[in-house]
Amino acid sequence: MVYEGSESERERAINEWLPVTSNRNAKWWYSAFHNVTAMVGAGVLSLPYAMSQLGWGPGVTIMLLSWVVTLYTIWQMVEMHEMIPGKRFDRYHELGQYAFGEKLGLWIIIPQQLTVDVSSDIVYMVTGGQSLKKFHDLVCPNCKEIRQTYFIMIFASVHFVLSHLPNFNSISGVSLAAAVMSLSYSTIAWAASIGKGVQPNVDYSYKSTSNPGKVFDFLAGLGEIAFAYAGHNVVLEIQATMPSTPEKPSKGPMWKGVIVAYLIVAICYLPVAFIGYWAFGNSVNDNILLTLENPTWLIATANIFVVIHVIGSYQIFAMPVFDMLESYMVKELRFRPCLRLRLISRTLYVAFTMVVAICFPFFGGLLSFFGGFAFAPTSYYLPCIIWLIICKPKRFSLTWFINWICIVLGVLLMVLSPIGGLRSIIVSAKDYKFFS
Repeated sequence: MVYEGSESERERAINEWLPVTSNRNAKWWYSAFHNVTAMVGAGVLSLPYAMSQLGWGPGVTIMLLSWVVTLYTIWQMVEMHEMIPGKRFDRYHELGQYAFGEKLGLWIIIPQQLTVDVSSDIVYMVTGGQSLKKFHDLVCPNCKEIRQTYFIMIFASVHFVLSHLPNFNSISGVSLAAAVMSLSYSTIAWAASIGKGVQPNVDYSYKSTSNPGKVFDFLAGLGEIAFAYAGHNVVLEIQATMPSTPEKPSKGPMWKGVIVAYLIVAICYLPVAFIGYWAFGNSVNDNILLTLENPTWLIATANIFVVIHVIGSYQIFAMPVFDMLESYMVKELRFRPCLRLRLISRTLYVAFTMVVAICFPFFGGLLSFFGGFAFAPTSYYLPCIIWLIICKPKRFSLTWFINWICIVLGVLLMVLSPIGGLRSIIVSAKDYKFFS
């Protein structure tokens, strides 16, 4: 691809090549299943465990509050996509740059968005490997044991191929399959829990006996719930794939898709969290499917559904990373946009996430650490701060108060929950051997 003519022509040609802006023909239902795939992922499987760390009262309150707060902040992002006439904020960092300034906006948004996207992909690598191993162990209990490392590598091999699909619309089939799978395995998880019923001697008290242990577990539970509501990182990028005119702006179909997605999220999350905890109490595993052993064929099927879903989720979170990498290499380093550049950069990224997942497969600890550290800002309070800067609601008005309440809750979540997650990782790491 050779560029001749003005800088603006070169810029336009590059945008037509980059993953986020290369295709703007998406339908509203693309928004629905992309958002379901982005949000419902590894997090839903840990929700009963998070409930066991929080207890009934705080757990139910935080689950419902998180659903409401993140629905509000996702609405803000959809509205802000085209808030400035004639301008589309196609990427999270572009909105941040408009609100905070060119340089500061980049430094505020890019590190957090990259942390969320990359950490999600690492966790999805771990989840994919764990679920494949669980499937293998269930269908072949007498087979020779295979280390989880190899299952993570098998899962990664799929992404060495799929990662070369060029843009969001090209992965819509993968994303649709993933969204269907998320609804399927969530239903299996809560239906199988009902089938098991309340376990004998079920205990709803905190698992830790010491007060510090209870506090750390509570904080870790907060992070796991924050991780579960983590789709905001890709909202603007998904909306960028939709057609828009002054008469029919993209926010209409995008919001329609978001509402459908959030209803599906509620159907997936709430029954799994509450019924899983109701059945198993504090003995539930940090992945509910690992707790459910029977019926074998059903749990094996659910694990395969999880694998298919996290394949889609990995791709949804990887696409903004590919866009950032390719933007930087083409715009800043002046590389020529070509298939070879895409092939090398995306393959290296998949390899990186695979190696990190193999080295640190602490599923629960990873969820709560990353959930608080990076997901809380991008999902819970950064949209509110940007809204206050751009829209300037009247001080002490209802909108002003709602945004500040979300900001305070989000900051508390960001500060407190990584503490619990880091402790979980340290505790898990004590007995862990690399590449086991």
